[in-house]
Amino acid sequence: MNIDRVKSNISKLKGKKVILKINIGRNRYENVIGIVQDIYPYLFTLKSGDDLKTFSYVDVLTKNVIIVN
Repeated sequence: MNIDRVKSNISKLKGKKVILKINIGRNRYENVIGIVQDIYPYLFTLKSGDDLKTFSYVDVLTKNVIIVN
């Protein structure tokens, strides 16, 4: 998988509800449920409740952020 494929897969999820599994270190993970709101050249945003979180495509590529569904 390369960065362009990651970008295209995430752009298909825009406006849809997703679950992200985020590596927070030492084999601990946090699950975040939200809607992919915006797609930018180097990152994407996830609207989770009142919070707006940003993630880079590199995080998905290196599996620090895993898209569960």
